[in-house]
Amino acid sequence: MTASNNASPVQTVQSSSADKWWKKSVVYQVYPQSFQDSNNDGIGDLQGLRSRLDYIQNLGADVIWLNPIYKSPLVDNGYDISDYKSINPIYGTLDDFKALLADAHARGIRIVMDLVVNHTSSQHEWFIESCKSKDNPYSDYYIWKDPKPDGSAPNDWGSTFGGPAWDYVPERGQYYLHCFAKEQPDLNWENEEVRQAVYDQMRFWLDMGVDGFRMDVISLISKRMEFPDNNGQYAYAKSYYAGCSNGPRLHEFLHEMNEQVLSHYDTITVGETPNTTSKQALLFTAPEREELDMIFQFEHMHLDYGKYGKFSTNRVALHDLKENLSKWQIDLKDGWNSLYWDNHDQPRAVSRFGNDGKYRKESAKMLGMLLHGMKGTPYVFQGEELGMKNVAFESLDDYQDIETKFVIEDMRSKGESEEEIEACIHAASRDNARTPMPWNGEGPYFGFSKAKPWINVNPDSTHINVEESLEDPDSVFYFYKKLIELRKTLPVLVDGNYELLDADNPDVFSYKRTNGNQELTVICSFADHEVPVPFQTDGKIILSNYQEHSDTLSPYEARMILSEK
Repeated sequence: MTASNNASPVQTVQSSSADKWWKKSVVYQVYPQSFQDSNNDGIGDLQGLRSRLDYIQNLGADVIWLNPIYKSPLVDNGYDISDYKSINPIYGTLDDFKALLADAHARGIRIVMDLVVNHTSSQHEWFIESCKSKDNPYSDYYIWKDPKPDGSAPNDWGSTFGGPAWDYVPERGQYYLHCFAKEQPDLNWENEEVRQAVYDQMRFWLDMGVDGFRMDVISLISKRMEFPDNNGQYAYAKSYYAGCSNGPRLHEFLHEMNEQVLSHYDTITVGETPNTTSKQALLFTAPEREELDMIFQFEHMHLDYGKYGKFSTNRVALHDLKENLSKWQIDLKDGWNSLYWDNHDQPRAVSRFGNDGKYRKESAKMLGMLLHGMKGTPYVFQGEELGMKNVAFESLDDYQDIETKFVIEDMRSKGESEEEIEACIHAASRDNARTPMPWNGEGPYFGFSKAKPWINVNPDSTHINVEESLEDPDSVFYFYKKLIELRKTLPVLVDGNYELLDADNPDVFSYKRTNGNQELTVICSFADHEVPVPFQTDGKIILSNYQEHSDTLSPYEARMILSEK
């Protein structure tokens, strides 16, 4: 099973309804700031990514999702956009992006951009103008509300990054809504001019040759215009969900977007949809509804939440993980799943769900098999294919993430011990995923840059890095490469039905995929000791993270077994 190095260029013609290329694709997520620095300023950039396209092609991924590269003051690492049609100079120029796009397409790799249109930066010209008065051309581009009679905020909503979700602007005598940082004001999607402006910037990139979008918090764009109080309905730092999550016009807006923009291009679209159930997901992804191809859901990411939300040292119970992932496999029916463990908002999967010590490689491979064997489009976050683990910075002052900084201060204000704070931050900070990509084992910056990076490196890069992984035929990298090859060659991975097996087994997650010609069984141990093989099955082991097999499973052993009918 060897990946070809002679991939044909991407075709930019419209696909037929039956030709859904993204069902066989694997997406590689690049966090540009941390991937590769080409000019030694400590910040990853587009030319750096361009120089590493051969690495991504070698892995076998055929789509790259780029986190935001637009002009931005970087309050939230680019998710606060001040100009949708300009590249942030720290990453390069528009010509650099066009060169990246051309080189990727020549390798048969598509490029997906982040679409952040629930909110903009407060430095966007739309917001600057909107703040000036109640009767200028941009006055209704954002969500403005009068104060309560006592001058307080319009309701009790809180923002994700701390404090109320409303900020007061004296020039207007009104509050504006921001579900996230105060520098990220929410757009008013009820205003048709706003929607058309969004569609215009989408066409700008699609006409350039971009192949689709990952849509940031897209399930929040339709607000309940009565702006109800939360009244304790939602947990820690999520109280705006009462009026913003899956609002009344959401699917109308998405269908309009599809009709006016997306249907005219050959794209892949994935919507980030916090607080969305598997039943609701069908509304986004059922083909006949003509909205999105797939969504990112968060239920499996919430299974270990504690008092401070995701900032917890809890471990996910295997029974809960089985139940949740299986529900999403079954409920989506004609819809489509996105499959992920890692991304820029989550800690490293091998630290969270596996064993990042003695069995790091084994458990990283097991987690890869468990996910890649399921129905949906797999997403690989940079470094996941190396088995990268969480980083415990020497000091809490080393963390850069806006959310992490808020939680540190919030926990301190509530009297938590520094030891408890450190444990929760080390386990769950978004910065765990954002340390520089280690290209070799040579310190101090491991091939990422010759200058001190914008965020500290992970010291484990001395032995967890690309160079070492490519030299080791038994590395996590080559295991992921085989998983990706199987996705492209085994029809059952794309169209097979899903059935959970041995649901009550406390140590092993097993399931079966079947179509008319093939039966694929996946057996994954979550135990750090030997356990019995839960059942016998006919067929051939086509992939495993151990060389020898018996009637017992070794720690974190994974087996993929194929039977031809």
